[in-house]
Amino acid sequence: MSGPSDSGAQRADETDVVPVPAELRAGRRRLGRGAETGDAQVIALATADSVPAPRPGMPLLRQRRRELRGHIVDGKLDAVRRQHSLGKLTARERLALLLDEDSFLELEPYRRHQATGPGLAANRPHTDGVVTGSGTIDGRRVFVYAQDFTLFGGSLGEAHAAKIQKVLDLAVANGAPVIALNDSGGARIQEGVLALNGYGGIFRRQVEASGVIPQISVILGPCAGGAAYSPALADFTFMVRDTARMYLTGPDVVEAVTGRRVSHEELGGADVHGSHSGVATVVHDDEHECLADVRHLVSLLPSNYLEQPPVTAPTGAVEDYRPKLAEIVPSEPNQPYDMRDVFAEIADDEEFFELHAGWARNVLCALARVDGRVVGLVGNQPVVFAGVLDGPASQKAARFVRFCDAFGIPLVSLVDVPGFLPGVEQERGGIIRQGAQLLHAYCEATVPRIQVIVRKAYGGAYIVMDSRSIGCDLSLAWPTNEIAVMGAEGAVNVLHRRDLAAAADPAALRARLVAEYTEEYLNPQYAAERGLVDDIIDPAETRAAIARGLAMLREKRKPGPARKHGNLPI
Repeated sequence: MSGPSDSGAQRADETDVVPVPAELRAGRRRLGRGAETGDAQVIALATADSVPAPRPGMPLLRQRRRELRGHIVDGKLDAVRRQHSLGKLTARERLALLLDEDSFLELEPYRRHQATGPGLAANRPHTDGVVTGSGTIDGRRVFVYAQDFTLFGGSLGEAHAAKIQKVLDLAVANGAPVIALNDSGGARIQEGVLALNGYGGIFRRQVEASGVIPQISVILGPCAGGAAYSPALADFTFMVRDTARMYLTGPDVVEAVTGRRVSHEELGGADVHGSHSGVATVVHDDEHECLADVRHLVSLLPSNYLEQPPVTAPTGAVEDYRPKLAEIVPSEPNQPYDMRDVFAEIADDEEFFELHAGWARNVLCALARVDGRVVGLVGNQPVVFAGVLDGPASQKAARFVRFCDAFGIPLVSLVDVPGFLPGVEQERGGIIRQGAQLLHAYCEATVPRIQVIVRKAYGGAYIVMDSRSIGCDLSLAWPTNEIAVMGAEGAVNVLHRRDLAAAADPAALRARLVAEYTEEYLNPQYAAERGLVDDIIDPAETRAAIARGLAMLREKRKPGPARKHGNLPI
């Protein structure tokens, strides 16, 4: 509110006569004495040039600033209406949902491009199509940028890229997560190579930040061409159905090259990346739900690799008895059940945050809390392909294991795996290399690692699922565990092929040999007697045993070998 003094200052700014310095008055006298007839015009011009124009006072400057800032924040109303008509929120509306109320500090809102390409010289909006800055989520610092589709279609130019690069630099320097809200048509064509150079600077910073701070990308509109690599480099990528799409080459290019017509949704929609490519970590139906889930994910993550994830109050897990676990898992090794039900019995409040729920569903990866502390859960899923490991499942689990290890999150692996998926397609698709990725990830991990063998653990898949031999710290097994090169049926068929072929009653002989093999090699104590299992536990004690094990391993320190880095079999 302006008071009398403010209005007085305003009038003075507009009407007061500017005092003339003594030096200028002396100059006027000298000019006056030496002037001939007709020199008056010259004297007047000299005097006018020497007197500075009145400068606006602070009240007027404040008013101009408020008006400009309001114009920047409000945006172009017709463009905002078009954005809403597409079922999308604006960049600032999204930030308001994502961040704590009144916590957003915007950076470089007045930034404008300096390009002179076709149609750009006369069109230089402030922000240059991206809103950048920092705020808090549940009181914890994060850095953010939100591309603004209402300006240049959110396309990236030199100034746009520079703002994003600054946010990434600040996030690393402050050890805080960075969240990208993507809604962009791609590189700004009029800026040519400068736009491509901007993308390169962003990608380089993302790679340098990998394993240093958590990176989250949220796709809320188009994300085409080179822009698609940014979400691929992030730790987590969220997508919204119907409005989000991500691809390197659009439908027109695909049709021109292959002759096949596809829609944007068929080519790079949320369900495509959530179920087939594996690029999308989480898929949602609307932006409100999506951004709420991003906030939830942040609550489970550390701010950087030197910090621990937020800890909540202990829940008494070390003494928690869960008899339902014995009911969930059938004793028969071939009977299916949902490993999610096991996850729920282990996690505090039966809550866990599943990642890649629609992709490679034969393995589960989730973040949860056990006794108030965040853990990473990995488990085979018997209701999908009997829980076998294949190429995508191996890659999915490997990526998750490496993330947890990078940010100090302990790993708990729940094993019920019949082996790797056999077949010509799997072998030609590189299952050896893909399985080696999971093996490499576990072997490299230095965080606390607990293995729980729920039922069967056969062949190379047993080794890969964090067995004692590759470095797990604590191996627990249920009384239903079967650890062997293969199941009894398969082993008997291999070992006694000739005897079975020559037998008068092959079925009876097979049944007897299977029973003998099971008793000899698949009994629950076989691995424990040889030191490959630390304890055989009652299924109802699983949550308590995991909580006690994590408490025991909390101060684990295991430096890696002296080297630049390993060579992951990607």
